[in-house]
Formats: sequence, C-alpha cells, structure tokens
Amino acid sequence: MTAAQADLARARQDFAELPPVPRLECPEVADGAAIWRIARDSKTLDLNSSYSYLLWCRDFAGTSLVARGADGEPVGFITGYVRPERPGTLVVWQVAVDETHRGRGLAAALLEGLTSRVAAERGVTSLETTITPGNTASERLFTSYAERHGAGVTREVLFDAALFPDGGHDPEVLYRIGPLGD
Repeated sequence: MTAAQADLARARQDFAELPPVPRLECPEVADGAAIWRIARDSKTLDLNSSYSYLLWCRDFAGTSLVARGADGEPVGFITGYVRPERPGTLVVWQVAVDETHRGRGLAAALLEGLTSRVAAERGVTSLETTITPGNTASERLFTSYAERHGAGVTREVLFDAALFPDGGHDPEVLYRIGPLGD
C-alpha cells in the first residue's frame, strides 16, 4: 500500500467515525436551559438571563432553530426575529455551537436552515445581525453567507460602546445583508 492509499484509507475511516449530522428543529421551552449553557460556554456571546432564553424558546421558536445531537440534546442554536417595522427583515440575535461540535459547519447550517425557512414562510428578503469588532468567526459566517447568496453587505455602528451602561462593551456593528438570492 502506498502512502497516498494509506492516507485515503485513514480519511475514509475518520469519515465513517464522524457522528451523524445534527437535526435542525424549532426549539421547545425545555431547550432554553441548554441554549443558555451553550451561550454561556461560548465565551463570546452576551449572556442573557436563563429566563430570557426560556421566553425566547416560547415566543420566538418560529424564527429560531436548535441543532440536536444524537442524544436529542441541543448542541447548537440560532435565534432571531422578524423586525416589526421591517417585516421583510430577519434579525439574527445569537448563534452558538457547543465546543464539541465546532468546526463542522454547523453554524452555517443553522443560518442556512433558518433563513430558508423564514424566507419561505414569511417572505423575508434581507438579514440583519450585529457583530462586535474582532469576532472573526461571526464576521466570516455572515460574510460567507452573503457571498453564497449573491447578497450585498453593509456595515455601520448600531450601538456605540458609550451606550452600554455596564461599561467595557465593544460597539455593536450592524451587518445588513440583502437582497437575498437563492
């Protein structure tokens, strides 16, 4: 066996041992605690109260998704809402993936799954999110999404750091993506 054949055999074995792709579903209230833990453990998201995640799962389940692992527990999530004053715009509030499932494209799958569903059900044609400077993972996630959909991206500071009462918060930069194509 040549070195290339051995590499191919190892790659096939590694691929066969990958866990099944997580299922993407609307969250249930019972998922709120797991979503809170994933957000907390991300160490990049602003952590909200556990109560707010429970409410989110109840009131905004139609514009959010969880990724369930083989055991049925959430291993990632994306939360969003349709802007009341701009019903063609989906705002993505938070996206996070459990550390053990990162690097497999799950955040992109959550974003694709949510936007395609909400676009079909509610006619959404644009996307907004905020990203703090230096969050390169989120910057890559959303700019690559825009590229895949042939959509433009504009950026502007939505909330300057001085607006945050607790201090030490970076500005939140608004990313507007659209119009969304296929």
